[in-house]
Amino acid sequence: MKENSFCPACHQSHKKSIGEKNEFKIYRCQQCGTLFSVGKEASNIFDYDEYYDESNLKVPDFVESRLTEIIRSFEKYRDNNRFLDVGCGAGTMIRSALKEGWKAEGIEVSSPAVDSLRKQGIKVFHGDLSIAKYPENSFDIVVAIEILEHIPNPLKILEEINKVLRPGGLLWATTPHGKGISARVLGADWTCVAPPEHLHLFSSKGIKTLLKESKFKNVTVSANGLNPYELVNKFKNIKHLNNSIENNKADTNSFNRVDSSYELNAAFSSSYSRLLVKRTLNKILNFSKMGDSLKIWAEK
Repeated sequence: MKENSFCPACHQSHKKSIGEKNEFKIYRCQQCGTLFSVGKEASNIFDYDEYYDESNLKVPDFVESRLTEIIRSFEKYRDNNRFLDVGCGAGTMIRSALKEGWKAEGIEVSSPAVDSLRKQGIKVFHGDLSIAKYPENSFDIVVAIEILEHIPNPLKILEEINKVLRPGGLLWATTPHGKGISARVLGADWTCVAPPEHLHLFSSKGIKTLLKESKFKNVTVSANGLNPYELVNKFKNIKHLNNSIENNKADTNSFNRVDSSYELNAAFSSSYSRLLVKRTLNKILNFSKMGDSLKIWAEK
């Protein structure tokens, strides 16, 4: 991205600096609140072949159970029975869709992930949606889980997703919330602010603007989820102000957002009463628009 970059969501140029990270400048759009990075040519410097290995090609059982619930919520959109997962990674969503009777397949840029999926007999295209050449109006459902924040041109991929969806079909997506509580409190120190891997973190307003521009309709965006471990970790570091800056950086980098999120969700999934607590907290977070994760429903 060039120094004079516009907001990737609303395309406005008025922005405020919130710091720097990994040799990128981090800005918040003053129009829609989206966070975005300005620095190197990001599309050429992050190697997704190094992204997946045996440690992250498996997910906990409770994740598969939750994904099955999500898949079942798509039932009213089942028409031609075709289901596409863009950036399918470990293939967990595809396996859940296959179990529910969908004709499901995926797209993935990481060679290790593609090799793993093909060994399981899962149909997957190796590369970008732009070169997959699916016929227009092909799929009932397209999902894009934690993908939009990685893409240098998010408008382009949303337009491509819209093209391959049938009329009335559904895009279901998730992406970190650039205006949630963690982004507000931690700023550039939030682990989701991670260029060149994560190039932008959309606000609810920003992603709605982008979806409208890419011709989606009946858009619903909720803001759920919170990882209190990271907030606690941050304030624990603040107590050690006498430590060197380098030691503080080491403490921040040692925090594992994914593992701690799995631990938290596993704890909440361990009983019905805890699930009720989780659902209540998510309702509060969504009502206040402070959740850390945006969940997107958008129809063609």
